[in-house]
Amino acid sequence: MSAAFPAFELARKVADAVLYEGYLLYPYRASAAKNQARWQFGVLMPRLWSEEGPDEPWATQTECLLEPEETTTVHLLVRFLHVQSKTVEAVDVEAGTFHEVPGLQVDGSELLPWDEATEQEVTVEAPLAQLLEGELVAPIKRPGGRRIEPVHTPAGRLVGRTVRRRWPILGAVRLSAERLEGPYGLVRLRARLENASAWHDPKAGRDMALRRSLVAAHSLLGVDHGVFLSLLDPPEWAKPAASACQNLHTWPVLIGEEGRRDAMLSSPIILYDHPTIAPESPGDLFDSTEIDEILTLRTMALTEDEKRAARATDDRAAAIIDRVDTMPGELLERLHGAVRYLRGVERPPTDPEEAGPTSPSGATGAEAAPELVPWWDPGADTTVSPETDGVVVAGVNLAKGSRVRLRPGQRRADAQDMFLTDRLATVEAVFLDVDGNRHLAVTLDEDPAADLQRWHGRFLYFSPDEVAPL
Repeated sequence: MSAAFPAFELARKVADAVLYEGYLLYPYRASAAKNQARWQFGVLMPRLWSEEGPDEPWATQTECLLEPEETTTVHLLVRFLHVQSKTVEAVDVEAGTFHEVPGLQVDGSELLPWDEATEQEVTVEAPLAQLLEGELVAPIKRPGGRRIEPVHTPAGRLVGRTVRRRWPILGAVRLSAERLEGPYGLVRLRARLENASAWHDPKAGRDMALRRSLVAAHSLLGVDHGVFLSLLDPPEWAKPAASACQNLHTWPVLIGEEGRRDAMLSSPIILYDHPTIAPESPGDLFDSTEIDEILTLRTMALTEDEKRAARATDDRAAAIIDRVDTMPGELLERLHGAVRYLRGVERPPTDPEEAGPTSPSGATGAEAAPELVPWWDPGADTTVSPETDGVVVAGVNLAKGSRVRLRPGQRRADAQDMFLTDRLATVEAVFLDVDGNRHLAVTLDEDPAADLQRWHGRFLYFSPDEVAPL
């Protein structure tokens, strides 16, 4: 990643997670059924394939709001994966030729054919004044190529070779800016990413089109001498301008340390402002938002034959297997839950005697120095009672037993939530999280397993603005 803009370096880990989200799914073998349909996030297909084929985009558009200064400079870093095919060939010693094979055994290990990916970057930098005058277009040109690597036994005997091939990619990055009307001096920044790669075979499948596609495409936007506004939580005066931003197939959020506003990550995956990687995460697992501990334990449970097949699939898969096999016990323990921070809850006095003596200023001892109790101890904090607490939605107090209609919001990252829209549910409890936000735990009315989930305490959770009272 370019070191020209410091804020981009701070965003490296999150951006890398986006780049490789879904790259290779557990159990990390080429033969696994779910690895037969890869590259699901941020794929920009060739324009002709996209317009004539399935509903997959050939372009993305990011729009965000900027409070500029006179000397503001805009930095844009576009990142994507360029797919390359790896084939395996065995040697015919007598004929001196090679022929493609489904796999090659070499001294107890195996080589398998596989579609890999190489990281690509495009950088654009321009004064904001230039972008306000007109659109800046930066071409994307990635040539095709072919690389051959011989395969020898430990004794030096030639047994085959791997052939890696890439197809050319053409596209463009379009960067522009527009000053908005009003007293606040806001600027709307627009970045478009387009795939204009050649495509002439309407009968070819998606696997072939992917080789001329921009995969896991996302961008980082940064500014010198200016700040971005959050599109998720804009100030009241900027909400009309924020809602007017048109973002196509991408999701821009503030990136970097909490409180920074000089950089944004425009991601094909729904994120919140200032996303971070859990500090206890030992490394990439690629498996589409799965939990590190679960994937690590599953990987540990693979048989030796399965691990050997995973290592033969991809160098990154081999690194995962090796890391898990050598993971120390204390590191695994760190994955088993983590408390980010703790906050105290003031215990209310239950009677005058418990309130303590009065201070010279007239305040009781409890008011002068409130006693803090752990928020996780419901026995100590009598102000919290999920079984009896309620929350007012549309003028109706919702509590245990209330029936609601589900309206999952756009902030959710799980595609399964779309199937819950307009479903009827019953509130089982109202919880208060460590940030003071309320959440409704519900069970679906038509779910035959609702009683079992109620007994186990396994609920679906929604914020108050995601339900409608019945």
